[in-house]
Amino acid sequence: MRRHSGSVVWWIVLCAVGLALLAAACSRVPFTGRRQMLLVSEAQEVELGATTYGDVLSTSHLSKDVAQTKRVRTIGGRIAAVTGKTDYTWEFNLIDADTVVNAFCLPGGKVAVYTGIKKLASTDDELATVMAHEIAHAVARHGGERMSQMLLVQLGGIALDEALKTKTQTTIDLARVAYGAGTTLAYVLPYSRTQETEADHLGLIFQAKAGYDPRAAVTFWEKMQQEYGSKEPPQFLSTHPSSLQRIEDIKKFLPEALAYYKH
Repeated sequence: MRRHSGSVVWWIVLCAVGLALLAAACSRVPFTGRRQMLLVSEAQEVELGATTYGDVLSTSHLSKDVAQTKRVRTIGGRIAAVTGKTDYTWEFNLIDADTVVNAFCLPGGKVAVYTGIKKLASTDDELATVMAHEIAHAVARHGGERMSQMLLVQLGGIALDEALKTKTQTTIDLARVAYGAGTTLAYVLPYSRTQETEADHLGLIFQAKAGYDPRAAVTFWEKMQQEYGSKEPPQFLSTHPSSLQRIEDIKKFLPEALAYYKH
């Protein structure tokens, strides 16, 4: 009888966990409608994003180039204005690191661009490609999907809420990995192909709505392919797999994006 009772208890627990995960999986990506598993609320994500952003900036050197910093903030501001995320407290910073080809956007609109990206994103349209792509990841809550998976696996469902409340260094480190934030990570969790395609798609639309030519996405990724196709990829490519197929996908999205482009 005791064994039977114990089995029933475990069955109830498993069913409860399964139902909780099923309910979480009912969330949908804006614009595309794709179902996604999110065990982290958007409010929790935004709070964690602000904490993680502060942690990254505290160990980084902000660029003193006034003109380039203004360029990043102008482009970012225009893109942010067309995302519909008026509840985000947008912030844009340029981090001085010429050897780092990277950029990221944390939940709540916390964006950082590393100076190393400018050698490939030489025009405003190309830089808008990079920034719109990263902003699209945040708007679609792709990092929240990855953070949910990592917290569930590493901390367990029971510890999830407590980990997010206390925001220990372990939680912050998990967030930096999940959102691809920082330059010294030993491990960066790659976005899935589905998430990358979504970010390309939404990014092109945001870019076009903001008044930047979405066709620059093709030239940017062609330059990235030429520069790093046969070399050790920079961090930006370690989390953003690039291929000829990706460029072809972008070309398929262009007609839709160009409908929003006013020039």
